[in-house]
Amino acid sequence: MKKVLSIILGGGAGTRLYPLTKYRAKPAVSLAGKYRLIDIPVSNCINSEILKIYVLTQFNSASLNRHISKAYNFSQFSDGFVEVLAAQQTPENPSWFQGTADAVRKYLWLFEEWDVDEYLILSGDHLYRMDYQHFVQRHRETGADVTLSVVPIGYKTASSFGLIKIDENGRVVEFSEKPKGDALTEMEVDTTTLGLSPDQAKDKPFIASMGIYLFKKEVLVNLLKQYVDQTDFGKEIIPSCAKDHNIQAYLFDGYWEDIGTIEAFYTSNLALTKQPAPDFSFYKEDAPIYTRSRYLPPSKLQDCQITESIISEGCILKNCRVHHSVVGLRQRITADCVIEDSLLMGADYYEPMSESSQNRTKGKIPMGIGEGTTIRNAIIDKNARVGRNVQIINKESVEESEREDLGFYIRSGIVVVLKNAVIPDGMTI
Repeated sequence: MKKVLSIILGGGAGTRLYPLTKYRAKPAVSLAGKYRLIDIPVSNCINSEILKIYVLTQFNSASLNRHISKAYNFSQFSDGFVEVLAAQQTPENPSWFQGTADAVRKYLWLFEEWDVDEYLILSGDHLYRMDYQHFVQRHRETGADVTLSVVPIGYKTASSFGLIKIDENGRVVEFSEKPKGDALTEMEVDTTTLGLSPDQAKDKPFIASMGIYLFKKEVLVNLLKQYVDQTDFGKEIIPSCAKDHNIQAYLFDGYWEDIGTIEAFYTSNLALTKQPAPDFSFYKEDAPIYTRSRYLPPSKLQDCQITESIISEGCILKNCRVHHSVVGLRQRITADCVIEDSLLMGADYYEPMSESSQNRTKGKIPMGIGEGTTIRNAIIDKNARVGRNVQIINKESVEESEREDLGFYIRSGIVVVLKNAVIPDGMTI
């Protein structure tokens, strides 16, 4: 694994995850109360003994830089590192990243300096646990130029992914990026050849690329220099080289979720509360998910009713009811609150009790969730100040709305309260 260099793509502006990406890069969005999305691919790399890791990003990268610098410091006796490479303008490349392949191309001069055999290209917004050692082993055994990690999927999401067809040896013979209509129908395959049962194959007749690529070093270098006008791996580079390169498919049979939209992000987080065991679990000692150490105190629960929920460290909850929800770091929930089917991201810092009392005395809203508030089917971003007797329940069942002036958006019926927003006493959303 010392001969593998990992390159994690931070994604574009993250418009589908907006407003969670208003102040942060997509990989820096919170996950499961205490983690960030970037922790998933980085931890997978570390657990797979791949310790040379670059993260490419260009939008709102300040919080991502801060998180990585504080979370991942390897021993000085190791050559391991996790380093952010932000988009930069140079005399040769005056423009920003134009796509996944373009981002890698613009830092190719740096990647070429490493004495490695393969480049592992990863996405920064997926939730899964994977041992890349098996992936690399399959790549080397088949003598592949490129290996794609793939999963079988159904009709509902098929048009959102790159779909492939393979031959009996697992070689990719056709690749179509996000096909629709007749083009989608043409990509149907018999997935029983992948080991699925007939019933499973009926529900999942497509093979989707996970956006995880392993390239031979010289192959990637040549492709990026040959197809200089092509800016994206999935849409252009891989379809262009499918005929004259050995592209292999590696079947991933574990849990995998693309967290690219508000709905997917919300659903994936709440799925972590599932009993007795969620599809993705952070409770795995031989493959832990790492994150920044914050040295916060244990959470304090005073006369609360908590069911099917995750409560992160450093929280103070008083005389409230929380059901099927994820509560993030340093979150304060006061008396007579009801939190259901919601994700509360917590706070970046503590507001002292004395300051909270002074704010209330001055007519200002303290940090946290005020007395008598009800929150259902919502995401409350960090440092939000929600007043007393607020109803965040999407009363009129609105699917889409943009009320940034009032501190919230509605996406797929989910109310998203902005970071640092102030929701006044008695307001109903």
